[in-house]
Amino acid sequence: MSRILQDRLIALKGDQRLSGLRRSLEVYYGGAARDAAMDALYARFVAPGDLAFDIGSHVGDRIGAFRRLGARVVALEPQPDCGQVIRTLYGDDPEVTLVEAACGREAGRLLLRVNSANPTVTTASPEFIAAADGAGGWEGQVWDREIEVEVTTLGALIGRFGSPRFVKIDVEGFEADVLAGLGTALPALSFELTTIQRGVALRCIDRLLALGPYRFDVALGETQVLSLGEWVDGPRIKDLIQSLPHAANSGDVYALHV
Repeated sequence: MSRILQDRLIALKGDQRLSGLRRSLEVYYGGAARDAAMDALYARFVAPGDLAFDIGSHVGDRIGAFRRLGARVVALEPQPDCGQVIRTLYGDDPEVTLVEAACGREAGRLLLRVNSANPTVTTASPEFIAAADGAGGWEGQVWDREIEVEVTTLGALIGRFGSPRFVKIDVEGFEADVLAGLGTALPALSFELTTIQRGVALRCIDRLLALGPYRFDVALGETQVLSLGEWVDGPRIKDLIQSLPHAANSGDVYALHV
């Protein structure tokens, strides 16, 4: 991490107006080992000059990984405080474009349910909030306010910026809605999986397979390591998702067009 980025992170962590994001900044900018693991993972999918979409950018740690690999980045983030963080960290980088909007099945506007104490689980999905209610590991989470935000689609983003080599989707239970706005197969992408909403991941797999032949692997938690070590078909990745213990909590499914 450059000294300039380190100084900007220190300033952001000390900004009381962004206190709800302090934990995210500490976790997602967790040091050289975490950066190296992310870089090794994403180097499988992007190379210098490629275009990557970061859908649900939050505080932008994946932007950092894509840029270290030389990729251009379009980052979507509808939360105003997160947008401020991204502008502070990457606003002077001409290869990073921030779109302050959500992504869904159709353009328009939607209500974003904000978790002020833990903005990383802010969501556009009421079903996600219902699934978290009473679930182990989700105790104490409160979605305490709503904001109306603009919505775009993956198809519209491709029309505006071009076709990406890789798309990362992490939108707290809204992943299937994001993929519903995609009309063509892409080379590679990832989407978040949670054990409180396995059905969302299954719908994402079905959507991708409707677009073309894909193979899958999964990285659990924040390990940044593909668990299977091989690309498997839809039925096998679905079986794996169904068999995960609740305590696995979350991860990312990676999809490769073949």
